Amino acid sequence: MNNVTIDGIGVEVFEGATILDAAEAAGVRIPTLCYLKGRNAIGSCRVCVVDVRDEDRPVPACTTTVRDGMVVVTQSRELTGYRRIALELIVADLEAEAADDLFAASKGDESELKRLCDEYDVSKPAFSPVRKREPVLDGNPFLIYDPNLCIACQRCVGTCNNAARNHTLQTRRRGVRTVIDAPFGSDWKQSACESCGNCAQACPTGALKTKRRASYYADDATKVLTTCPHCGVGCQLNLVVEDGRIVDAEGAAGPSNKSLLCVKGRSASYGFVDSPDRIRTPLVKNALTGEFEAATWDEALDLVARRLAGLRDGYGGGSLAAFACSRSTNEDVYLFQKMARTAFRTNNIDNCARV
Repeated sequence: MNNVTIDGIGVEVFEGATILDAAEAAGVRIPTLCYLKGRNAIGSCRVCVVDVRDEDRPVPACTTTVRDGMVVVTQSRELTGYRRIALELIVADLEAEAADDLFAASKGDESELKRLCDEYDVSKPAFSPVRKREPVLDGNPFLIYDPNLCIACQRCVGTCNNAARNHTLQTRRRGVRTVIDAPFGSDWKQSACESCGNCAQACPTGALKTKRRASYYADDATKVLTTCPHCGVGCQLNLVVEDGRIVDAEGAAGPSNKSLLCVKGRSASYGFVDSPDRIRTPLVKNALTGEFEAATWDEALDLVARRLAGLRDGYGGGSLAAFACSRSTNEDVYLFQKMARTAFRTNNIDNCARV
């Protein structure tokens, strides 16, 4: 263990921990941009620079490991100036129109980069952008990639490769520049992309995003933590709600998914809620007309219980079978098989997880 002092706060951290890890343990915020815990730590943006006693220059907190007795300062006039310059250089490396759009903060385009620029009073490009405009790739039905907003932080690549393990996004060189190879054009189906959208959630600028992000303001929405209904893994997600309507889903830091989602969890876990085709009340078939008619829950459940009990009592529990949905949680499925064995008196239990 190493003893480290962060802004006058003493903490003890494991060998190999970074200054950023120590600051987190001390409850001290250090701004970051390219860093994403467990997925990307290339130290390219230099927004997280801090001063270390006996060091002659600021060091990046995300890649500098601590040593015993290290004393770190995270806030000063000089550090604020360094971070502002770093942000100004990052913005200057955007395409000119994209830089203008960034500061306009149009609907759905609020980003971590914009929030940091606001925090450090970067209100316009301090240097003349030199990049030429590139075409936006929007062939994927869920995702869109605007390379003009990309700062090559590689958070998307780290998430795709190190976390989601899809290995779809890559970096490549274009002259002296590092660019992100995102296969979201017309030929996206030929790629290994699963449209999970984890890259979009990782992107700090809005270069990669889900197409529905343009339909709402993030600042006007609230987030509700829940469990994805699509399978039994139990992935945690935040439903994004605006004006009483679910407009998006984001991965949350659950123990089984660690902020990741599959395409179903991100793009199909909530759309049915407001679907006009959704059945919102139980329907019971009229024996005389053959038509389904609306019923109360008590009426429907009493009917089902009465019919099942009649089959059990008349023909034995072996006449019944319980077939579980693979989208249910472990807890729901446990209760279902318990009901089958105790109330139905049957051991005929199966599930649809093989389909």
